[in-house]
Amino acid sequence: MKLATLRVDGSTRAVRVDGDRLVDLGATDLGAFLAQDDWAAKAAAADAGTATTYPAEGADFAPVVPNPSKVVCVGLNYKNHIQEMGRDLPRHPTLFAKFADSLVGAGDDIVRPEETAEFDWEVELAVVIGAPVRRVRGAAAEAAIAGFTVLNDITCRDWQFRTREWLQGKMWDSTTPVGPYVVTPDELPGGVRPEVAVKLSVDGEVMQHDTTGDLLFDPVALVEYVSTVVRLNPGDIIATGTPGGVGHARDPKRYLTGGEHVVAEIQGIGRLANTVAKEGAS
Repeated sequence: MKLATLRVDGSTRAVRVDGDRLVDLGATDLGAFLAQDDWAAKAAAADAGTATTYPAEGADFAPVVPNPSKVVCVGLNYKNHIQEMGRDLPRHPTLFAKFADSLVGAGDDIVRPEETAEFDWEVELAVVIGAPVRRVRGAAAEAAIAGFTVLNDITCRDWQFRTREWLQGKMWDSTTPVGPYVVTPDELPGGVRPEVAVKLSVDGEVMQHDTTGDLLFDPVALVEYVSTVVRLNPGDIIATGTPGGVGHARDPKRYLTGGEHVVAEIQGIGRLANTVAKEGAS
């Protein structure tokens, strides 16, 4: 299944994608829907003949989960990206966080802050959690994965590297597109460990192109690791890291200055298509 959060008449609704129609699932957003018991069965059972539906064409998608209790991100998780950044392979996942205010929808503008001169792109496979879990292993960690989505971990590199901690480069308001859909594992090759192509382009030029088979720590391992540290709730997001090709690692370096069209896409999941807008520009 493909699930999403749709903007409708100044509010939002959780929906299932059903061909050219979006079927209302009876919840305000996908986070609220995933918090229900047996959400997968309820989503599958939603009847397009009796439920409210909306046209898929021209749909305005909010972030797949507008208000997750947490967004946990993983740095340095593709072998080629680790090498291009000149680092050794880590023994443990490198974790940092984002907040709900950072998130924007699949077609929304990415807001470039005036305080940065090094605004960079990072396409990522993101895990969406479908059950409350803590310290899970194996099959329990697999079962906690509701599905996968696309996330563009836009980063202010000059702020990221001001200190040894990365948070201040990653948490800027309205910079992180996520969506448009959550795709359940049964729809993807590899299931909860999907092996799919990831790609990002800027104004039509391909900057990143790899497969999730290059991940050092796979989605199940990340659910195990993160849930050891903190409880994961339905709708929480784990961004699994980015492949090589970021602007900061290029020679010469390349950054987003404003006006660019950035497309981040993952095979079988969907695409984010966003314009970089300078903060405060009309």
